[in-house]
Amino acid sequence: MLEKGPLKALEPLQRQSVADTVFETLYRQILSLDLPPATKMSEAEVAKALGVSRQPVRDAFYRLSKLGFLLIRPQRATTVTQISESAVYQARFVRNAIEVQTVQVACDTLTSTDLAALDGIMNRQKQAVEEQDPETFHRYDDLFHKEICDRSGLEFAWDIIRENKAHMDRVRFLSLAFASRDAFEDHIRVLDALKTHDKNRAVEAMSQHLARIKEQLPRIRRNYEEFFVNEASSD
Repeated sequence: MLEKGPLKALEPLQRQSVADTVFETLYRQILSLDLPPATKMSEAEVAKALGVSRQPVRDAFYRLSKLGFLLIRPQRATTVTQISESAVYQARFVRNAIEVQTVQVACDTLTSTDLAALDGIMNRQKQAVEEQDPETFHRYDDLFHKEICDRSGLEFAWDIIRENKAHMDRVRFLSLAFASRDAFEDHIRVLDALKTHDKNRAVEAMSQHLARIKEQLPRIRRNYEEFFVNEASSD
């Protein structure tokens, strides 16, 4: 069952924010592998560890299961899912299809204020690279992509992406141990293309950025084989 460690009691919360805060707490712990694949969890244990009632935990479990992070089996333990290699590639396909279109729209729509906001995100990412802080880097990595969608008037695009990228996210997080600077430099190229309204260069930069997962995944799987589902025998 869930061992003591990464989960700590939450500070007192407003009632309407409890479920969201529980969700975000568990989301970060699963993403960062503090709660690794195959970890068994129960509503009662998580509620006790976080100092909340079971209802917001139940809500968070459901939301995490819809994202692909948890496997809920009635009358049996809920477990953190193993990483699916095929789901990683599916997520990359979805992201590439959407984000290539998004940067083309962004080239036409982003204002100087929007671009300044993206510069601010890049400054935070640069600091995270220098401080070797993968959790902060990943948070601003996501924000960079989300802000391009939102500031282009395509908020729904990020909603679709987030619903499909759970397995990809954990691989991306593991890749930051050796590839955060590459990701940062990719973002610089994307942003430079947006600033010059160069659609072809923006598409190329975004496509190359999202394709890196294909190079990184075999290395990560070799190092963390126990985190991955054996899809060849999963049928």
